[in-house]
Amino acid sequence: MLAEMRIQGLGVIDDATLALHQGLTVVTGETGAGKTMVVTGLHLLGGGRADASRVRSGAKRAVVEGRFQTTTDSPAAKVASEAGAEPDDDGSLIAIRTVAADGRSRAHLGGRSVPNALLSELAEQVLAVHGQNDQLRLLRPGEQRAVLDRFAGDPVLQVLANYQRVRADWAEAVRELTERTERSRELAREADLLRHGLSEIEAVAPEPGEDVALVDEARRLADADQLRETAAGAQLALTGAADGDPDAPGAIGLIGEARRRLSAAEDPALRELESRVGEAVAVLADVGGELGSYLDRLDADPARLEQVLARQSELKQLTKKYAADVDGVLEWAEDARARLSGMDTSEEALAALAARRDELAAELAELAVELTEARQEAAVGLSAAVSEELDGLAMAQARLEVVVQPKSAEAGDPNALQVRGKSVHAGPEGVDEVELQLIAHSGAPALPIHKGASGGELSRVMLALEVVLADADTVPTLVFDEVDAGVGGRAAVEIGRRLARLARTHQVVVVTHLPQVAAYADRHLVVDKGSADGGLTKSDVRVVADERRVVELARMLAGMDSTETGRAHAEELLNTATAYKLAQERFRRKKPVKKKAKSAK
Repeated sequence: MLAEMRIQGLGVIDDATLALHQGLTVVTGETGAGKTMVVTGLHLLGGGRADASRVRSGAKRAVVEGRFQTTTDSPAAKVASEAGAEPDDDGSLIAIRTVAADGRSRAHLGGRSVPNALLSELAEQVLAVHGQNDQLRLLRPGEQRAVLDRFAGDPVLQVLANYQRVRADWAEAVRELTERTERSRELAREADLLRHGLSEIEAVAPEPGEDVALVDEARRLADADQLRETAAGAQLALTGAADGDPDAPGAIGLIGEARRRLSAAEDPALRELESRVGEAVAVLADVGGELGSYLDRLDADPARLEQVLARQSELKQLTKKYAADVDGVLEWAEDARARLSGMDTSEEALAALAARRDELAAELAELAVELTEARQEAAVGLSAAVSEELDGLAMAQARLEVVVQPKSAEAGDPNALQVRGKSVHAGPEGVDEVELQLIAHSGAPALPIHKGASGGELSRVMLALEVVLADADTVPTLVFDEVDAGVGGRAAVEIGRRLARLARTHQVVVVTHLPQVAAYADRHLVVDKGSADGGLTKSDVRVVADERRVVELARMLAGMDSTETGRAHAEELLNTATAYKLAQERFRRKKPVKKKAKSAK
């Protein structure tokens, strides 16, 4: 949960700290006092877009700091840990967003500088903001489908994941078949060139590293006489003349004489040197033997030299065309074989690919039907849950219908798929179009919600949706920004009751202008517009309780804070809300709250 938030230099708020309750916190205040800056601060903490115009006039920067209480095994803690962020001493996570007056923005999490996108990732785990912009977004068809999928949960999401996996394979098969068919001539020419290159390389049959080995061998063959003279001279210097000429004893003979003299010496110190000289004789004898072997192998073979030079010429023809060396030529050949395997444009290959496409299409169609049926089943549950909420929001005769039907494919649609004899558009989220329709009263036609609801009714429909969805939401903190606009009277009381019930399982923060909603708060924050400072309005945030809370509720009741009648009305409203919350708590203790079903069975 979000335990505390501090705002500095944001709009009319110079410096304010909000201590939030783990249940229901409401934020109230006069128009223009800066209530929206609280939601703006939450958006910034969630990685939202930074706007330099929000920085308080005269301030160098706006700073929003939030302290989130998380458990070590929570998804939020995992996001922070992967970024190298460290929790505070009490285990909480500190997130900071700074927006400079020139528009530059910086983010910090757990004492580390992080990208803004990381705060967005963290917010997905801990914070959900529902505001008037969300109402407009929920009018889009894609968002309405996402709403239904979120409400349905795993029964839809698991099928959707399988559908998306098969669709990716199907789309690739369709693309490849189309490409091979349309580019058959071009691919055939390219395949001929690849096959010609492979035939040249296979005819020469080069071996890995062969060009380097041939260079060494050619050099030895070309310089055979000089090498023989060098090796023979070295051998003679070591072993002496072959006929044993005493005038040319060689190094081995001379060292052997030294060894004999040392071994015959009477002085022990000289005899000790004899073994070391013997080691030198052994080493020189080994070298002499190797020189002899080298001379035996060294032949001035003009025929072999000619063969080597001819082989080098063959390899050079390949390295001119395909790569810088023989190893590169072999890599080119391997790559060419792989490319040829995917360029088969024969009738047999195209038929096999078409069969693969059709097989995947059949599997995809089955998953599309399963996904549609799962959504239709969930639509019944969502319709019933929202309609039940509308009944308590002074729209007793209204019903919400969630319509799920496949979207027909248009002519030339590359993603057209045959499902139960009909051509439908197989998009990445399925073949379905989802539309939220409202039946305003008995006998009224079902119309899209933006056509079938007035402004106040639309707000109540959106709030009912948000309450139902939030009940199935896993994020711990839910923020509602004046979604009660256009609502009053009994409906306002029911909104307060629903938010109070929701606060039993979530932390709820509500920015509201309705005293009927504010009365149900566990903590009441008021944004006060203070006196002008240098021509600038300065607002602060304070907690109100007891008498001060009664005064604020009386002010919200049409500005009646200074009259006994206004305070009496405020006290009555507060007492009614308190009694309702106590009754709900007693009921909860007697009968454990069951998890609301996500779809009808």
